[in-house]
Amino acid sequence: MSGHQKAKPLDGILVVALEQAVAAPWCTSRLGDAGARVIKIERPEGDFARGYDHAVHGESSYFVWINRGKESIALDLKQPDDMALLERMLTRADVFIQNLAPGATARLGIGSEALRRRHPRLITCDISGYGDHGSLQLMKAYDLLIQAESGLVSISGAPGEWGRIGVSLCDITAGMNALIGIQQALFLRERTGQGSGIKVSLFDSATELMGVPFLQTRHGGKAPERVGLKHPSIAPYGAFTCADGRDILVSIQNEREWVDFCREVLRRPNLPADPRFHNNAARVANRPLVDGTVSEVFATLTSAEAIDRLTTAKTAFGSVNSVQDLISHPQLRTRRMNVNGHAADVPALPWITEWDDDSYREAPVLDAHGSALRAEFAATEAASLAR
Repeated sequence: MSGHQKAKPLDGILVVALEQAVAAPWCTSRLGDAGARVIKIERPEGDFARGYDHAVHGESSYFVWINRGKESIALDLKQPDDMALLERMLTRADVFIQNLAPGATARLGIGSEALRRRHPRLITCDISGYGDHGSLQLMKAYDLLIQAESGLVSISGAPGEWGRIGVSLCDITAGMNALIGIQQALFLRERTGQGSGIKVSLFDSATELMGVPFLQTRHGGKAPERVGLKHPSIAPYGAFTCADGRDILVSIQNEREWVDFCREVLRRPNLPADPRFHNNAARVANRPLVDGTVSEVFATLTSAEAIDRLTTAKTAFGSVNSVQDLISHPQLRTRRMNVNGHAADVPALPWITEWDDDSYREAPVLDAHGSALRAEFAATEAASLAR
């Protein structure tokens, strides 16, 4: 850490998070990185994401990734004393976020609308699977279920057996959308003095990602096919195997790039004059011929030779890397984080700011801050906690 405390945009903001798994913890961890104080309410047995794996010095990779810097308290909200403690926290909170099962907070008497009636400046954020409308609103929902339900799986990967997108895309996107909504609500409160209710669902987050396939199908009459490492609307745009077995992903975005690619990489400068190769629409219609032509050339080149030609042509390209390749990638940015007394490297936030810390704070042990929080929000102090 640097020698002085850096001012951060959310200093002084208190976030109370009744959260589990990925979506809400992703959001609150990023609020915490921006300076907010995040109190994580866990069940007595803890957030079940703690048990997803034990890959990081005995701790769950999921939990380490999105719970850094939070304060953990274990509460049984069916017990009156624990519920009263949570209520006292909420009298001071700026943000309350939850992603429990549908209807759970309302049954506990801490539904968002009821809370904002009691605390008009409070910003509430409810993350659900399917939102609060439609016939599926009460269904439990997790990332892979939403990947399938939203159609994401149907347009992803190669032809053949269905495959999961390799990261928790729907959870992460829902967390991002919650973060955006909360930040906007904080701006609005600065002007109006009033809190807001934010609602985010995994399904809405996934279907927003599906905007182009939806429009292509709804208005164009044809859904994108699963084409593996190819682009459904652009050619050539895909992976080609070099003579040394290395795959290189090539992207042609316009006709100028195509002409340069044909001249410098394929060494066939007359190819763009062929009607089958003349423009992108023609190339997509003749994709097997186009990709076959490119493949024939790449099969004669080592990856180093192909990269030299691609660089000369100013063609966009990328290597098809493994996770191990990512770990040693020259563009990788990480931050150090302490986990059980050991240093762990964690991918850095994708935004770089003046208030970044040199390292990330630890993720909390279950109920690590329970005693301190019970003392801070003790019933005898309730009167002083009013807004």
